[in-house]
Amino acid sequence: MLAELGWPHIKKLIDQHGPKQELILSAGLCHQPNARDWLLSQLKAKDETIVLTALEALGCWGADVPQSIVEESLVHPSHKRRLAGLQMLTFRAHLLSDSQLLQLCEEPLADFRDAVAIAAVRLLQRRDGSIISERLTAISLHGSDALAKAALLALGCIATPTSQKCLLELSKSLPEGERREQALKQLGQQFRN
Repeated sequence: MLAELGWPHIKKLIDQHGPKQELILSAGLCHQPNARDWLLSQLKAKDETIVLTALEALGCWGADVPQSIVEESLVHPSHKRRLAGLQMLTFRAHLLSDSQLLQLCEEPLADFRDAVAIAAVRLLQRRDGSIISERLTAISLHGSDALAKAALLALGCIATPTSQKCLLELSKSLPEGERREQALKQLGQQFRN
């Protein structure tokens, strides 16, 4: 709320009370370059909670965070780190081609935890490239039920000729059941618009 005057107050509180989670998150919210630099320095902390909170606070700085930090977060074993990496990637995605974005999302898409993989699908659904639709189609066929549902919804949101073609193919090739019904539903919504 104090714009460029906010970071000095937050920094003073950090100096007095240490890097508490609330103060780390407020450093991210003040949107000041000095706060971003301080958050980046916290990634070297020995305390995992501080590192994770700093990564979460850097989410909105994704375009200004070194890509290596985003990449490291996306392949880290911790699901919270992967989610933080996807949040940073959300703000960096406009700088990347569809193939670059897809390449960065491959590890989270293959994650056995649905929350991580679904977050990656939601990031991809903001793009309308044919390779994105084709990857979502593969997920619809081979992913868990929750992940397949998210991928089918994403294909419905994309609403391009390629995504429509993918939905049509899925509606014919998926076995009878919930996935096929979801594909038909998404396809039907495409033609209503």
